[in-house]
Amino acid sequence: MYKVGDYMLGKIISINDNTVLLKLNVKLEEMPNIINLYVLLEDTNKKFIGEIIDIKDGIATINLVGEYNDDNFVFGISNKPSFKATSKLISKEKINNIIGMPNYDEKKDLYIGKSPIYEGVNIGININDFFSNHFAIFGSTGSGKSCSVARIFQNLFEKQKSFAYRASILIFDAYGEYHTAFKDLNTKVREINFKSYTTNTNDTEVPKIKMPLWLLSVDDVALLLEADSRRDLPIIEKAMKLVTIFAREEKQVLRSKNDIIARALLDILASGNTPAQIRDQIFSVLSHYKTKDLNLETPIYQPGYTRPLKQCLLIDSTGKIREMELLTTFISGFLVDDVNLSVPDGSFKYTLKDLYDAFEFALISEGILNSEKIFDEYNVLKVRLRSLVNGEYAKYFEIDEYQTKDQFIKEILTVENGKRAQIVNFNINYVDDRFAKTLTKIYSKIFFDYCKNLKNRATLPIHIILEEAHRYVQNDSDINVIGYNIFDRITKEGRKYGVMLGLISQRPSELSTTALSQCSNFLIFRMLHPTDVEYMSQMIPNITNEIIKKIKLLQPGTCVAFGLGFKIPSLIKLEMPNPAPSSSSCDVSNIWFVDRG
Repeated sequence: MYKVGDYMLGKIISINDNTVLLKLNVKLEEMPNIINLYVLLEDTNKKFIGEIIDIKDGIATINLVGEYNDDNFVFGISNKPSFKATSKLISKEKINNIIGMPNYDEKKDLYIGKSPIYEGVNIGININDFFSNHFAIFGSTGSGKSCSVARIFQNLFEKQKSFAYRASILIFDAYGEYHTAFKDLNTKVREINFKSYTTNTNDTEVPKIKMPLWLLSVDDVALLLEADSRRDLPIIEKAMKLVTIFAREEKQVLRSKNDIIARALLDILASGNTPAQIRDQIFSVLSHYKTKDLNLETPIYQPGYTRPLKQCLLIDSTGKIREMELLTTFISGFLVDDVNLSVPDGSFKYTLKDLYDAFEFALISEGILNSEKIFDEYNVLKVRLRSLVNGEYAKYFEIDEYQTKDQFIKEILTVENGKRAQIVNFNINYVDDRFAKTLTKIYSKIFFDYCKNLKNRATLPIHIILEEAHRYVQNDSDINVIGYNIFDRITKEGRKYGVMLGLISQRPSELSTTALSQCSNFLIFRMLHPTDVEYMSQMIPNITNEIIKKIKLLQPGTCVAFGLGFKIPSLIKLEMPNPAPSSSSCDVSNIWFVDRG
């Protein structure tokens, strides 16, 4: 009976780059299929490992993948075998050292799946090599991506002797698939907790995603308003500075508020517009923005009589505002020299309506009432903000109690009893792609900034998993507006702060080239779209033609895995998760047909 390792395969007849041609001297018809099996090429002082990738006319093509020294496999080739090197198939016992987990350690290793080539060989990853880096999982619809994500994290959190209590896995779930896969984790391992947020505002059981507006930076608000030019940033920054005034109790900021309103009124008085325009604009400003000291009813004293401010705006029979000088002098009395506004630092709460009022006033102070050019340039942002204030998405910004950033993050990462939530699922299925993209960017940036500012760097590892990542991690215009793309920044800088991305996608060609180039580990399921296959062959580090050939023919649930977490590019058959995510296709036949009565 044939046994792997018993036969000398043949003689080397060609060595070219990393490819060896071997003239076989075995009877292939008496052997099982040896394509994709590994070969040991033993030279005088070195042992090389290669994979049989093709057999034609009795000649096997072997792709060299690494070296074998003292029963340890090392990926990569530092030299080439000589023509006198002997060749034989690697035994199952030795193959475990190459693709398996010979010295499995629960705290260091994670089981992924089984080898479909070598029966009974388990394949896993070194946890540090995989989870300390960014990773990507690609595959066409129905190839097994969602099930693989669920299975990997179920394996991680269902270990027998230890548990990853301090893990923080944030899943942005494009279809709401993962709740069923993880909701019962606590019943299997009581120390592990799953938490879920949703964008479904009608769901009374799962808390809705919330976004404390006061924790957002100028860059975040620019993303929220879909700013498309760097010129938009100054007006957004000015509006946020004005929020400091308009969103707080008047007694705290009365002098500053009076000063800001007065400056806007003086600009209008000095604008050179017609008296009617000046009157209407001042009425408009003081109808929306007023204090107890400065409003349309504020009394203006003159010797012998007193009039409210609005009466000083009357236009006489000659078409002029007679009291222009009086108004200018009176309003100038509210100016102060020590108003120094800054962007909110998260120390007080404000609402979308507060931001809108501040934005509208910022536009007035910028001269929008006097310049059609300024109006046209900034009115788009104002319309978007007004749509947000009055639209259904305003609910995600309606928060009853003030929270600091620390409190906000702590709430996300804990469950009701105060214990950690190891997996937090954000179901973003109920908002459109544009808003979902904004949510993922802002949340990712908040966590990145938080981890970046920790006193002890990289002490809170956070993994941000993006399902359908091609919708959010794109080569978009952020870099031209705010100077960077947050996902690109995380992939370039996040590892040293403990923030890692996991990109799950069926369309890798639509992903950011920078983000993709920074991924160090890949699980690729069946891919059929020629554009995506070609893109991966060009963009993914260390991908080979052999891997490209394999991914077109993979069965569902089987992937090619390679990168820092794997000793060697390997075929892996993953087990079905239990329970599975809600990612199965529509059961058309069962829905269509009914039995005849």
